Formats: sequence, structure tokens, C-alpha cells
Amino acid sequence: MNDRLLSSPRNAALAFVALALIWGASFPFVKIGLRDAPPLLFAGIRVLLGGFGLAVIAAIWDGRPKLRGVWHTYVISGVFNSGLFVGLQTIAVLDLPSGLAAVLVYLQPIVTGLLAAFFLGESLGVAKVVGLVLGFLGVVAVSFGDLGGHFELPGLLAGVIGGISWSIGTVYFKRVQGVVSTLWFIALSFLFGGVGLTVVGSLTESWGAIRWSSGEFWWSLLFISLAAITLAWILWLGLVSAGEASRASAYIFVVPLTSVAIGVIFLGEPFTATLVVGALLIMIGIYLVNRTPQGGQKGGSG
Repeated sequence: MNDRLLSSPRNAALAFVALALIWGASFPFVKIGLRDAPPLLFAGIRVLLGGFGLAVIAAIWDGRPKLRGVWHTYVISGVFNSGLFVGLQTIAVLDLPSGLAAVLVYLQPIVTGLLAAFFLGESLGVAKVVGLVLGFLGVVAVSFGDLGGHFELPGLLAGVIGGISWSIGTVYFKRVQGVVSTLWFIALSFLFGGVGLTVVGSLTESWGAIRWSSGEFWWSLLFISLAAITLAWILWLGLVSAGEASRASAYIFVVPLTSVAIGVIFLGEPFTATLVVGALLIMIGIYLVNRTPQGGQKGGSG
């Protein structure tokens, strides 16, 4: 995959819009799928299906994968980017109100900013720190209506650890991107992670609990697998590869805002003052994280 395509500001902006729309819609689709399937098996099936889709694209674009000397990178990424992140996110969505699950998962940009400063040498100035905090507060404001709902402690822990796992996986990809194919990195990560999730799900849950006859289950599965995993992760790691991990992650704050906006526009959910405040905080936060310091140049590796 040619990451220079996403180095263009116009192409990067279009990719982020597509990513926000896809991932913003994925929370409701996960909720729908969980009506007809237990969480770990549902996560395993969709990760495997998304991984197969990625493998087809990788084979067409990059040929056969190169495993010698780098196979462990795919396993490590499979643990953090797909196994832990997707599995724990699914448990969080099952046990928590959607807004609270989003707040916990979207700790990711803040954790990524900290990890990228320590392990990638990315700058972590005052403006970037303030921007990350404001962006997260914006997510809290956008999700405010769901924060007072009933929640389970396992779901709370799953959301926090899931967000941290995603951060570790993002920073790890940035460290190894020069020695692996981006497409095969994503594909094999999800195939390895999907196998792990499916095995754990098979040991702890029942395949008989899946309602294979449900049309909603199949629509949910196909959207999350082919759009929210296959397409969205190509865009996501392409954007991370083309710039700083912390800058790319800051745009992820838009995802829960998009999810709420979809609910307002298409589902008739209320348009509130907290939504407006949250949107402003998110936009200001993204600006501060991505602004070029006076007299300097914006960092990045793309």
C-alpha cells in the first residue's frame, strides 16, 4: 500500500471523514449483533471475516506475505490490535451504556500521545497535551446522556484496558512499519487475533447461542467485518503510517461525535447543549494537537 496517497492533506481529510462515518456507525451495529450472539464468539467471527477480507486485498496488492524474521510482529499486533482491543471493546459495549463505552475506549488518543512521546520520540508540548485533554472532555460531553446509566465493573475494566491495548498496538505498528507490509500487517494481525478470540469464545461460550437465522445478525456481522475492520483499518494504519501516531489518534475523538450525530439525524435522538459543547471541545482539541508550532514544522514520518 502506498502511504504517500494519505500524505496529501486532501486525501487524509477524506480518509478521516470515511473512517469517522464507518466507526461512528459501528457502535450501534455491535449492539445489534450482540442481541443474537455471545460477545467473544461474535468478536472472533467478525475479526476472522475482516482478516480474510484484508488478506485478499493484501495478496492482490502486495503478493505473498514475508514472514521470515518478522512473523512475531504480526502475533504481537494480533494480541493488542485485534484480540484484546476488539474482544474487550465488545464486552464493554455489552455491559455499558454506549456513551460510557465510547468514553473509555477513546482514552486511546491520550494514551497514544503519551506512549508515542516515550517510545517514538514524538513531541509532547503543552498545546498537544491540552488538545488531547480537551478532545477527551469533548467525548465526555458528547456522551453525557449515557454516563449515568447502569454499568458493570467488568465492562468498565474492559473499556479501559481495550483503549490501552489499541494504543499499544498503534505505537507498535509505528515502530515496525518500515520492515513490514502495512496490508499484510493488518491482515495477519486480525487473522491471528481472530483465531485467538474464536478459541477463547469456543471454550467459554456456546455456538448454539448464535441465531444464524437472524437477518439483523448478518447485516451487523457484514458491516463490522468488511467496513469497520477491512476498509477502516486500511485507512487507519495508512494514516498512522503517513504521519505521527499521536496526531492521527487525535482525530479519533470525532468517532463518538459522529455516532451521536447519526443518532440525531437518522434516529430522532435529542440535539442537546452538551453535544454542541462536546463538538467544540473536540474540534479545538484536534486543532491544538495538529497545529504547526510557530517557527517550526509539523512532525511526522510521512
